[in-house]
Amino acid sequence: MLHPAGEIIGKYERNENLPSIEMVAKMAKAFGVTVDFLIGEGENASYDKETVERINDIQKMDADTKSVLFNVIDTYIQNFKTKKAFAK
Repeated sequence: MLHPAGEIIGKYERNENLPSIEMVAKMAKAFGVTVDFLIGEGENASYDKETVERINDIQKMDADTKSVLFNVIDTYIQNFKTKKAFAK
């Protein structure tokens, strides 16, 4: 016999039932993601969990550290865009 939680999750997976907003919030917290990410909506919903975790970690940094990190990231992004433009 399935555990009651297993039955409920099975119904979610088979689209036989939808979780309440409170349950969605609890699931998002348990998985360490936002509700938007979990339901596949919103601007950042397409980001993988690893990217979301990094963005959250960056948000916690002091301004000077962020500035240095953004300079490095900007350099790589510009390099990527340049390579992509010349590949066409």
